[in-house]
Amino acid sequence: MLSKTQMTIHMRDRHSLSAVDIVGACRAFVNVSERGSFTLGAAATRIPQPVASRRIAALERHLGGRLFDRSARRAALTPFGRDMLPSAKRLVQLADAMEHDAERARLTPLRIAVPDICAARELALLDADARRQGVYLDFRPATPAERAELLHARQVRAAVAAVPSDDGHWTVPLGLAGLSEPGAGAVYVETLRVGRADPAPRRRIWVQPEDDVPHVRDRLMRVRDAVGLQPAQVAVAPALTSAAAEAYGSADLLLCSARQAEELGLHWRPIGETELARGYDLAADGDEGERLRTLLRHGIARCLGAPADGAAP
Repeated sequence: MLSKTQMTIHMRDRHSLSAVDIVGACRAFVNVSERGSFTLGAAATRIPQPVASRRIAALERHLGGRLFDRSARRAALTPFGRDMLPSAKRLVQLADAMEHDAERARLTPLRIAVPDICAARELALLDADARRQGVYLDFRPATPAERAELLHARQVRAAVAAVPSDDGHWTVPLGLAGLSEPGAGAVYVETLRVGRADPAPRRRIWVQPEDDVPHVRDRLMRVRDAVGLQPAQVAVAPALTSAAAEAYGSADLLLCSARQAEELGLHWRPIGETELARGYDLAADGDEGERLRTLLRHGIARCLGAPADGAAP
């Protein structure tokens, strides 16, 4: 019968292996038992034979019984070892399945909703940046309302959400752009006002879907009303292409960022009466938003045309 001191030592030895050590020891145990040799079993486990012997000895101490009869020429299982072998095999198979699942999870693309105004080149660069950090992205271009709905319905794991510029992690200033080169450093909305007797067509400001959000659209509408424009002189277009087409085909103006104006070949100026800006943040469940915000900060800024620090240029 074991003394109290011996029992304490015995129990401490039985619990001396960590979970990872147990898996490694069970892998060596299974391979040695299947091959009947410590040397061949160690080779199958891809470890030196002395390491395999030490792991199995530690497992025996942990379980409280001999797994192999070391008096035989071959690595023969003891009755206790035969009883333990099925459980060891299940543990090794479960560990292998877990490693496989982990690898598959790492390679599973993270579905993220992004503004549909992001250029393919910038999205490709963002994806490449993320892959270098072990994250694979699957983009879902969408309007602000669609991005919110995709996230709410859990069809994406994250979304670049439109928020007021004061709350945004990224900020993109907005202005007015048209075919004609403005003479001043800003475009004043009041210059679009015409008199009742003026035969000239009323020029309009076109709002693209990305800016059809209250913190942008409603502020522009208030400026429209304050300076006396007709309600129809600020209109929301169904798509950026149709809004740009209106600017190409007339003296109308497009509400957009400076980078968008450059890409479209339009002349851009800030608005004289007010400062408008897009605000963006990365919305996701739990702590994933903060992790992705940190991981993808510069790439998302590049896609949006915003500086990485979120400050307005």
